[in-house]
Amino acid sequence: MADLPAPLPAPLPVLRYLAEDLDELLAVADAELAVGYRGDTAGRQPVHTAYVPAHRFDPGTVRQWGTQAIGALDEFVRDTAGFASAFGLSPELAEQVRPLVMTKLAREPIEDLRIDFEDGYGTRSDDTEDSHARAAARSLRELLSTKLAPPFSGIRCKSLERATRRRAIGTIDAFLRAFGDGGAELGAPVITLPKVTSVAQVIAMNMVCERFEAAYGFAHQGWLRYEIQVEMPQLIVGADGAATIARCVQAGRGRLTGLHYGTYDYSAAVGVSAGQQSLDHPAADYAKSVMQAAAAGTGVRLCDGSSNLLPVGTRAEVTRAWQSHVGLVRRSLERGFYQGWDLHPAQLVSRYAATYGFYRQGLDAACERLRAYGQRAAAGLEEPATGRALAGYLLRGLFCGAFADSEVTARTGLEKAQIMAAARHGQLP
Repeated sequence: MADLPAPLPAPLPVLRYLAEDLDELLAVADAELAVGYRGDTAGRQPVHTAYVPAHRFDPGTVRQWGTQAIGALDEFVRDTAGFASAFGLSPELAEQVRPLVMTKLAREPIEDLRIDFEDGYGTRSDDTEDSHARAAARSLRELLSTKLAPPFSGIRCKSLERATRRRAIGTIDAFLRAFGDGGAELGAPVITLPKVTSVAQVIAMNMVCERFEAAYGFAHQGWLRYEIQVEMPQLIVGADGAATIARCVQAGRGRLTGLHYGTYDYSAAVGVSAGQQSLDHPAADYAKSVMQAAAAGTGVRLCDGSSNLLPVGTRAEVTRAWQSHVGLVRRSLERGFYQGWDLHPAQLVSRYAATYGFYRQGLDAACERLRAYGQRAAAGLEEPATGRALAGYLLRGLFCGAFADSEVTARTGLEKAQIMAAARHGQLP
């Protein structure tokens, strides 16, 4: 008769209530983790934000951007071989990407529209800016009722620094008043707050949103949301040596949805010379790494900055600008920044060429690995975090139009809803 296992000894008295004591000791930390780190935001993130000066915006702006982008593509890249050369793609990948880019520019050229009342707009009289804000609101409402309506939209006001604080409030007021005159069924425009320097300004922006919601009787508390631009070094490292941006993220209380890196203001503020200011400068990489760590797990999304090397001029000049932009966009994607600024219609071409190339190049490998994920995880060869990353990669490609649902389902055997669940939990249903 086999020996029976010896019974486990009774816990020593000092250990009897250890778990309960730990629950009590860590209660505050547990609550802070649950509130401050709720996980990534589900759903689509735009691949770019197109900034349009307010005085140049009208209901036809999105169509004009798409038409100009298609025109640039037709003028400078007339066949697949030229497309492959201009955007650094293999001939096989260019065959797949080129028609996708053409379709995107015709159907949805701008994913995230930001009507700019700050640097791209300048300083004008209060009456003039109020007038432009009202006109922009009416134009946006009209645009949002068309087939070319961007999925995301909003305004960039001036900063909450003392010199521009009242002007920022006035612009938001004039815009929201005109936008809300037709009803709030279209949803709230996002507000981009530039040149943030302190946690106090984030807290102040919460107050701004609360007051406007109360004043105009908007749909519900939390209807208005905002992004902040990281353009000042004190937002990365404060005078106390702490990462101010992390405190800003926590102070956003769910209203703060994004951190946008400001390439040129930030570079200038840390002393980088004009000829060296770029998205890939070491100073930029440092700032963006801090942003990335501060936002991780909070649901606040990241957006890289812009390139001011615009695709205009001769064929050689346009091609050089496109190639530079493609390299920067792909570099951002590889580093986990899935969104960036675009300042010119022709940058849409390189934006989508780089983005679609990035996702389609990894499609087969990601699908195969996700298809085999269950067996590999059971054998201890994959982590749940890897499952989330694979599913997230495929979802981003699906949302932006790099590939169709049917392509992913055929390769993985999974429907989109199943992939979304895997992106949340790292496990396949």
